[in-house]
Amino acid sequence: MIIKRFNKLIQLISFRALLFIVLAATALLQFFLMIDNVRGVTYDIQLTELSPETIRSSKTVEDTVKTEIERENAEKAVDPVYIYKDEVPSQRATFVTTIFDIALEVKKDIEEAEEEIPQAEQIKMLRTGLKDIFDNHQNLILSDAQLLNVLSASQANLESARDALATLVEVNLNYPLRKDSLLPYRNELESKIRQQPSISEGLMSVAIVIGRAAIVETEVLDEEKTAIAKQQAKEAVEPTRILQGQIIVQEGEVITREIYRQLELLGMLDSEESIKPIAGLIILILLQMSFLFVLFDRTEKDIASKRNELLVTIIVYVIALIMMKLIALISTNFDLMIAFIFPSALVTMLVRVLANDRTASIVTIITAASAGIIFHEGLSGILQMDTALYILFGGFASIIFMRSLEKRTDILQAVGIVTLVNIVFIAFYILMGQSGYGMKEVAFYVAAAIISGLLSGALMMGLLPYFESAFGLLSVVRLIELSNPNHPLLKKILTETPGTYHHSIMVANLAEAACEAIGADGLLARVGCYYHDVGKTRRPLFFIENQMGTNPHDTMAPESSAEIIIAHTTDGAELLRKHKMPQEIIDICLQHHGTSTLKFFLFKAKEEGKELDESVFRYPGPKPQTKEAAIISIADSVEAAVRSMQHPNAEKIQKLVQTIIQDRVQDDQFDECDISLKELKKIEDVLCETLNGTFHSRIEYPKE
Repeated sequence: MIIKRFNKLIQLISFRALLFIVLAATALLQFFLMIDNVRGVTYDIQLTELSPETIRSSKTVEDTVKTEIERENAEKAVDPVYIYKDEVPSQRATFVTTIFDIALEVKKDIEEAEEEIPQAEQIKMLRTGLKDIFDNHQNLILSDAQLLNVLSASQANLESARDALATLVEVNLNYPLRKDSLLPYRNELESKIRQQPSISEGLMSVAIVIGRAAIVETEVLDEEKTAIAKQQAKEAVEPTRILQGQIIVQEGEVITREIYRQLELLGMLDSEESIKPIAGLIILILLQMSFLFVLFDRTEKDIASKRNELLVTIIVYVIALIMMKLIALISTNFDLMIAFIFPSALVTMLVRVLANDRTASIVTIITAASAGIIFHEGLSGILQMDTALYILFGGFASIIFMRSLEKRTDILQAVGIVTLVNIVFIAFYILMGQSGYGMKEVAFYVAAAIISGLLSGALMMGLLPYFESAFGLLSVVRLIELSNPNHPLLKKILTETPGTYHHSIMVANLAEAACEAIGADGLLARVGCYYHDVGKTRRPLFFIENQMGTNPHDTMAPESSAEIIIAHTTDGAELLRKHKMPQEIIDICLQHHGTSTLKFFLFKAKEEGKELDESVFRYPGPKPQTKEAAIISIADSVEAAVRSMQHPNAEKIQKLVQTIIQDRVQDDQFDECDISLKELKKIEDVLCETLNGTFHSRIEYPKE
């Protein structure tokens, strides 16, 4: 009663509005089921407290503070890059030579002067000559007395001192010399100058000052290359990371500032809980619901079918979420991964049977993603990928290998293959994990894989009838149940109208073959044929296949006979509803004659001179709405017509089938279904082939 009221309520809502409401409610429920799995573990810890337990990092993050310190240390450790300038020795020797040459020129000018030049003026002249050199070399300082000694020295002494000092400077600068090492080298040069006999006593102090000034660095800092080297050293430093599962603090250890900083960085403090994972979960759920919205919004089916498929899919998905959450809650009591017990193919198998392959595939992916979150552990990545892949492989295995459910062996085969895929995945999981599992652990995982496969099949078969009953769905399993000869209605047809029962079986054979030829649902057509004439059980003797002697229509008015014959469609629909049969079967019962005319009784009325409205002799319909109903309509008429034909042969049968199909087309009986002329031609060929096999010529046996 509640389900019927619910169905009536949702029928008042447009499909898009219903789709939005259902998906929004599902998203909200999913959010509350999964939010605890993304929040992570946080602690109420203060500085200098003792850690209540051993705390491990819940994720891998970069420690930017330590990374920057490491990079600064690497930069400082880089030695400066120096360039040796091999031209410096000769330049500095030239520097020495130039000073003495200027002194010689000034001395010559003084000697050639017509008048004697005072000493002060001589010193001034020499300083003027050396001005540019003094300006460019602040460490070259010569006193007036030293300058006077230079001017007083002979030309030979000056030249001898010049050559000796220039040689010493050039020789002592022929190897790398840096600025911070100049003082000891200058002292060493001074010592060598003092040992030179070619430098006179008067010029010794001058030579020492000039020699010390001539010593400069031959290796200079290359700032550009040094900067590049420092940058490369910084870039070579790998970011310092706090690794997932790394111990941050041991139980009982004091929470230092560094430990507190790391916990803060990881978002593992109550005061630092991040909203990023929650925002990520919302994005995932919105993405999942968007896929479902587009999937159902673009499905080209009638509103009722889309509505049922939507509700069934969502309910199955929610059941899976709740099951996964319950398993996740108890998984903390186990050291092993008990998530593998979850029936990996349950959602896929149910949705595939109750909806279609496309929906089953999408829901399988969505379920796997949700499982990755729900079974997420504190030390795993964003998703528990092993569980997600486990469900993906199990689900798609059922889609590929569960081709039909017409036999119990089909179900067992599908369950067996899913179980095998589960076991193979467990082998992958154990080998890739490189863990030292013992026999007990391996046995547990194999048992979990087997349980998962068996539960997938058992729960699918157990839940299927409830969904079929609640939503009036017609699955393959339900059709197989309805085709059982022990069904009360089939037994009723067999016992009360045996001729009709035989006729229904023959029509079922024809209709199933025709449906399979054009890709329609052959099983639905077969089962629909079994029940399409169930209304004849109300007045069985008024139908020729059940008559054993007299025909009651011989003494009845044509319009009365037509009323009884026409009523068998509505009578059948009423009886089917009473037995709570699927709507598809009821529709076939109502539509298998469409709005066609009972020509026999119409002609009989005309022969009797009655002018009656033709609508009295037409079935109320509706016209066939599906390919299956259209095919049954043709097969029903063809089977009855051929059975009444005397000496049928291939030519007669083909002509009869063509006539019946053309008559249906001309009477616009197929206007409301999407069957094409090309498909009608295929149906004609299949019906002829099947009927020829049934009514083939037989050898006449000799009489005794």
